[in-house]
Amino acid sequence: MKKFCTVRTQEISISDLPDSKELLKELSKVKYRERYFRTLRGTIFTLITVAAIAVLVATIWLPVLQIYGNSMTPNLKAGDMVVSVSSKNLKQGDVVAFYYNNKVLVKRVIAASGQWVNIDEDGNVYVDGEKIDEPYLAENEKAYGETNIDLPYQVPDGKFFVMGDHRSVSIDSRNNAVGTVSDEQLVGKLTFRIWPLTRFGTIE
Repeated sequence: MKKFCTVRTQEISISDLPDSKELLKELSKVKYRERYFRTLRGTIFTLITVAAIAVLVATIWLPVLQIYGNSMTPNLKAGDMVVSVSSKNLKQGDVVAFYYNNKVLVKRVIAASGQWVNIDEDGNVYVDGEKIDEPYLAENEKAYGETNIDLPYQVPDGKFFVMGDHRSVSIDSRNNAVGTVSDEQLVGKLTFRIWPLTRFGTIE
């Protein structure tokens, strides 16, 4: 005996179909979801791009450094966070960061290659025979310090003579342990202090 499958049919009337308002409402929901996910994807892509650019800028062009030690007090204190700009066109008085023995030191440019540096017992600094004005030093901060080079001293080609602002404790180009700084050692010129906010501003 043969068996047959039967299918029950059901008549659908026009009244059972959704009206145009309901169709438009559903269509609007679908389009909204599409717009939402499209906007979400665009936002995520933008955030990733901005973050990548920020990391690139911070790493290559505007490194952010944190100050350790007190060789640059009172102008820079331990814990300060500063921004540096890649620059090799430095002048006397600029504050720079440079690599030394796998560390980054911060000092102030005193003289460039070819210039003669001399320091008297009272800590007054002379460049090419002229006493330099150092308004960035705190009162009574001048000191002969840890000096073991022969003075007067001529800065070698391609080098910078640097000193810390806290002259009595700073180990810098006055001492052979650090010596002068070459272009290859430079991280950059310090331009802004960004932390703490109470001391936010340019670095003098």
